[in-house]
Amino acid sequence: METVIQDLLAGEYRKPIRVVAFNTAESWSQDVSEDIAREIQRRCNLHLSDVPSYLQELVDRYSPQDLQQFSLRLV
Repeated sequence: METVIQDLLAGEYRKPIRVVAFNTAESWSQDVSEDIAREIQRRCNLHLSDVPSYLQELVDRYSPQDLQQFSLRLV
């Protein structure tokens, strides 16, 4: 999953809809979109940066609102 997250953040994929993990050795697949979206949001929060625009829809769809970072206006 780490490689996928790094590739997404590096802009290797544009506007992903879903992320699915496959294990052909064990014959299963699993939608990991929520896990990926949460981790992208977490990393952006840690770096005090916005989620890249090309990933925003994925994060909005799958990441809980309580993890999303909101900007504060300085007065």
